[in-house]
Amino acid sequence: MIRGFGLGLRPQHYTEVLNSRPSLDWLEILSENYLVAGGKPLYFLDQIRERYPMVMHGVSLSIGSIEPLDFDYLAQLKSLARRVRPGWISDHLCWTGTAGLNLHDLMPLPYTAEALRHLTHRIRQVQDFLEQRLVIENVSSYVTYRSSQMTEWEFLTALTAEADCDLLLDVNNVYVSSVNHGFNAREFLDAMPACRVRQIHLAGHSHQGDFLIDTHDTAVPQAVWDLYRHTAQRLGAVPTMIERDGNIPALAELVAELQIARDIAAHATVRAA
Repeated sequence: MIRGFGLGLRPQHYTEVLNSRPSLDWLEILSENYLVAGGKPLYFLDQIRERYPMVMHGVSLSIGSIEPLDFDYLAQLKSLARRVRPGWISDHLCWTGTAGLNLHDLMPLPYTAEALRHLTHRIRQVQDFLEQRLVIENVSSYVTYRSSQMTEWEFLTALTAEADCDLLLDVNNVYVSSVNHGFNAREFLDAMPACRVRQIHLAGHSHQGDFLIDTHDTAVPQAVWDLYRHTAQRLGAVPTMIERDGNIPALAELVAELQIARDIAAHATVRAA
């Protein structure tokens, strides 16, 4: 069972992870990096998997699309899961393209009853195919839809219940969206169903004047740490990791940053008790 604190596995750190055995409880891999027949990614993956538990995180499921599910992609994902034996498989609550065009972005959805029914059906199809529960991540967003009938947190709560899936709660994404759309981030976090939150993401973002962009290329900022403290007090011990996709520092720097999460969670648990 996956517990404790982890990092996203990045190619820059393959050799150091193997040689130095950093103090990590688990690693998250980007599924698409390993959907290949061979080569160095799988060579390192197999060696590192012998040392650390792993979870799989994808960006290509496009679960919110109206296009048919890509069962070729799902078959590759299932094959990788047999190799990795992940604690769980996650992807994003979004759509990524239309008419065969990949936008290379995580596009948000309208929060409507129709979208809820559509997603529930598709998530159940994916779960049946993968033979395990799917973990869905909230995305950061920069637009909203006039057609939305509920808040994002109401939608997520209803979706996890009706599709019987779990939630990857990205605290940075909550913060970014709260600034961009003017809602209360703590209200979002307080509404999350504790029994469905399987994992937490922490990351950094960039300021663009009146709005924020989820860039994952800086250290976790204080505002996100504050929200994580609030989250840990409410949800308790949830497996937590730091994402870094750009300006990737030395592994020791990320391990040290992860220690901040450990300390916050430990103090929050004591305070909650």
